[in-house]
Amino acid sequence: MLGGTSEGRQLADLLDSAGLDVVTSLAGRVSRPRLPRGDVRIGGFGGPDGLARWLREHDVSAVIDATHPFAERISGSASEATAATGVPLLRLHRPAWEPREDDAWIRVPDMDSAARTVRERFRRPMLTIGRQGLGSFAGDTRGSYLIRCVEPPEEPLPHRYLLVLDRGPFGVDSERTLMARHRIDVLVTKNSGGEATEAKLEAARELRIPVVMVDRPAAPAAETVHTVDDAARWLVARFGSR
Repeated sequence: MLGGTSEGRQLADLLDSAGLDVVTSLAGRVSRPRLPRGDVRIGGFGGPDGLARWLREHDVSAVIDATHPFAERISGSASEATAATGVPLLRLHRPAWEPREDDAWIRVPDMDSAARTVRERFRRPMLTIGRQGLGSFAGDTRGSYLIRCVEPPEEPLPHRYLLVLDRGPFGVDSERTLMARHRIDVLVTKNSGGEATEAKLEAARELRIPVVMVDRPAAPAAETVHTVDDAARWLVARFGSR
C-alpha cells in the first residue's frame, strides 16, 4: 500500500483485520502521521528501480496506490515498477471535486498559475495547499496571506502572511468563521477531493468567495477505483477471499 490518505488507512485496516499481510509505505513528510494497522515503512524507495527491487525482495502480490492525487512522483514510480515486475497495480484515488451551481471557481493547471492569478486579482488569499507549492507565492509583496498547513513550511513564503498550523477535518462553521474573520477574498486549494477538507468549499460558497482550484496532474495509466469497498472487491476478485 502506497499510503498517506484516509482511504489508504481505511483499506489497510480492513485488509489487516481480514488476516492479510499489509505493508503501508509513507513518504515521511509529516512527522506524526496517522498510522494504519499492519506494517508501516517510512521513506522513499529510490525511484522506480528501487521500488521494483523492493517488490521483488518482498514477494509482493499487489500494489495499491492510495497516495494523494498530487503525489506525481510516487505514482509514476509505481506505474514503472509494477510494469517491470509484473505485479498488479490498482490506483485508489478519491473522486475530484466538481463545482456546484453557486461556486465561483477559477481553474488553473498548476501552482505557478494559481500564484499569478492571486497576484493579479486578489489581496487577502487563504492558501490550503499543504507545504509543497508555497514557494510559488513567495514573490507577492502586496497580498496579505492566511496560510494553513499541518506542519511548518520549508519553502519561502509571501512577504505578509499569518501561518495557521492545524489538521482537518474541519467543519463548515469554523471554516466560515475563519474566512470572515480574516476578510478572505479568495480561497486557493488543490482539487484533492474527499470529504475531510470539503467544508472549506461550502464555506467559500456561502460567503461568495471565489476559489482558485488547481487541477490534478495527469496520472499514469492504471486501473482505478474511487472507494475503499471497490478496492477490496478488486482484491477479492483477483486473489479470492480468505
